[in-house]
Amino acid sequence: MVKLASYKNRKRERGSALVYILIAIALLAALTMSFMEPSSQQTTAQNAFKATSGMTGQINLVRSAIQECLLRYPVGDPSIDDDSSTGTDPDSNRAYPIKPNSTHYTGATITPTAGRLVKDIRCPGDNPGDPNNPADANLKNHEKIFSGASGKFMPSPPDLFEDWQYYNGLDGVYFWTSSDKSDAFLLTALEKLDDSFSECEADIIDASSGAVDLDSAGTAETQCDSGHYCFRVWVIANASADHQDAGCP
Repeated sequence: MVKLASYKNRKRERGSALVYILIAIALLAALTMSFMEPSSQQTTAQNAFKATSGMTGQINLVRSAIQECLLRYPVGDPSIDDDSSTGTDPDSNRAYPIKPNSTHYTGATITPTAGRLVKDIRCPGDNPGDPNNPADANLKNHEKIFSGASGKFMPSPPDLFEDWQYYNGLDGVYFWTSSDKSDAFLLTALEKLDDSFSECEADIIDASSGAVDLDSAGTAETQCDSGHYCFRVWVIANASADHQDAGCP
C-alpha cells in the first residue's frame, strides 16, 4: 500500500510538473507574440526617437552658432545690399548670415557657393574690414561659421533627411530640412520634434501633394519640393512670414 501511494504521488507530481511546463510554454508563446506583434510599432517609435534626437542636436548647434555670430558682431556687414528691388540680398537682415550663394560674395575670398546650405553660412562682421566703411572690400570676406578655423563642424544630416538650407530675407531668418522618404516613422518624428518647440518657433510643411512655397515671395529655391515633408526652424520671423501654423508669426 505504501508503494502504491508513493507511485500515485510520483505520478501526480509528474502530472503537476507537466502542467507547469505547459503553462510556462504558453506564457513564453504569449510573451513572444506580444513582442512580435507590435514590433513594427516599437521600431517606429525607436526610429522616430532617433531621428528627433539627431535633428534636435543639429538645430541647437545651428541656432547657437548664429546667435554667437550675432553677439560677437552685432553690426554685421553694412556693405550688404538689402534693397528690396535691386539688392543682392533683398530685405535681408545684415546682422545675420546671408545666404551663402549670394552674389554679394562675388570677388570675396570665399566666393558664392552652389546652394544655400547651412553648413556654408558665414558670419558677417567676422572679417578684416572696417564696419564703419561700407566701401571696404574686405567686409565681404566673411569667415565660415562651420570650419576648421572656427572649430565648429556641421555634422551630416540625420538619416533620411537632406542637408539643412538657409534663408535670410523679407520673411525673416530660418533654416529647414526635407525628406522624400516614405518611412512610417517620418511624420511621427516631425510631429514630436514640432511639439518640442514653442508655438510659432517651428513648423512642418507637407508637400506630399505638390511643392509648397516657404517664403511669401514664392522664390523657387526656397520651396519645399513636391513629394517632400519639410521641417523649418525660425530664428526671427517678420510680419510677412508664410508660417504653416495658424496665427503665426
